[in-house]
Amino acid sequence: MRTVAVVGGSLGGLRTAEALRSAGWTESVIVIGSEAGMPYTRPPLSKKILSDGGSFDSVRLRPRLEDDDVDWRLGISVTKADLAERRLHLSDGQVVEFDALVAATGVTPRTLSVSGPDLGRHTLRTLDDAQAVHRELGPGRRVVVIGAGFIGCEVAAAARAKGCEVDVVCADEVAMLRPLGREVGQAIQQRHVTEGIRFHPGRTVQRYEGIDRVSGVVLDDGLHLKADVVVEAVGSAPNANWLERNGLDTTDGVVCDSWLRLGGVTATAGVGDVARFPNTLFDTVPRRFEHWQMAVDTARQAARTIMHDLTGAPIETLPAFEPLPSFWSDQGTVRVDAFGSPGIADCCEVLEGHLGGECAVGYYREGRPVGVVSICMPRRSGHYRTWIAERLYALPSASVAG
Repeated sequence: MRTVAVVGGSLGGLRTAEALRSAGWTESVIVIGSEAGMPYTRPPLSKKILSDGGSFDSVRLRPRLEDDDVDWRLGISVTKADLAERRLHLSDGQVVEFDALVAATGVTPRTLSVSGPDLGRHTLRTLDDAQAVHRELGPGRRVVVIGAGFIGCEVAAAARAKGCEVDVVCADEVAMLRPLGREVGQAIQQRHVTEGIRFHPGRTVQRYEGIDRVSGVVLDDGLHLKADVVVEAVGSAPNANWLERNGLDTTDGVVCDSWLRLGGVTATAGVGDVARFPNTLFDTVPRRFEHWQMAVDTARQAARTIMHDLTGAPIETLPAFEPLPSFWSDQGTVRVDAFGSPGIADCCEVLEGHLGGECAVGYYREGRPVGVVSICMPRRSGHYRTWIAERLYALPSASVAG
């Protein structure tokens, strides 16, 4: 019996296993995951869990598979992959042989290398992380968030809604500069300022204060911020070390081809945050997309690629992967919906409304639309998804709306 080994037991790994079965794969599927529990969804961790708390059941993903459809091996990590020999070496000493391999190992939060106590410092990636931060929040608590990307702003808004005093420290000039640009980032930041969140742009952390536990944060300009809780939201590192020594480019995730094959290797695929691939809707530059929907979309493509390769058919007979990226962010009273790749744009314009209220913003690179963002317009997000899809795919809306 042939085996497809899926490394990564979160959303991408689960959806890959489901997609393989839906595509007609009847032989062995093994999913190897480093977390001990079954897969759960992560977006609520920086939103609902921080605000209201919650258990595993509130975020658990319900598999669309029978219990015996997949061999789940959880609480175990892969220490080394040998693509030539088609073998995986596991942390418990086992060796798994495979006919096809899917890499869906996601990312690990980055942390700051600064002096000071560790107690009171948090990152946000797992359910345990979110529950730990939730327990720290409450009226009058002083929270310092390091980083003003989507996660940092979501944490800051949740903490402020719980009655905390909140400071946000970010190296960039404005919040969410890279994904949304200066104008939109500044407009959303101002909404948070109106809610009482203090921003410290262009600043970095010099050290943490405290003896047994963090009591303050000292910035590079000498400013001292009092802190009961610190949340470091300074980006993430792809979990690709286990794929090294296979001739693959793993400098930022693992580089995949236009069908998501790892370095073009037959019967392999990358899924989710760890995969860096070209999307010719925009250009041929390989990029990673750390979005929930992209984990789902890449899982479906991975299953198609694996099934295709195992038949021995030329890969060129399979259409290249050209997904429409999408993501959303709930930051207190601010809802952001985005489609396409606004982060690669060189200019933007307001399509509807105004930046101080409800609005939609189009993003362009060299005059060509590459993305659209709607703010506090959830009922119009579908319209703007179709708007950008029509322009990127140059197809009738009925062909791209699904």
